[in-house]
Amino acid sequence: MTEITAKELNMISDALTYEGLICKKARMYSRTLTDVDLAGCMEQIANEHEARYASLLKLIGG
Repeated sequence: MTEITAKELNMISDALTYEGLICKKARMYSRTLTDVDLAGCMEQIANEHEARYASLLKLIGG
């Protein structure tokens, strides 16, 4: 595997931050929305961002 440069690591770190924040917000919305369909949509969005977060973390060996 190719070494990750400092710039790439910084970009991945930023992406991890954004994915984590989006996941938390979507999960919060899924718990507070009264519309069941919309809450389910937000839960799915949270799950997708959580999966991307895990993939990015795996990429840097976390």
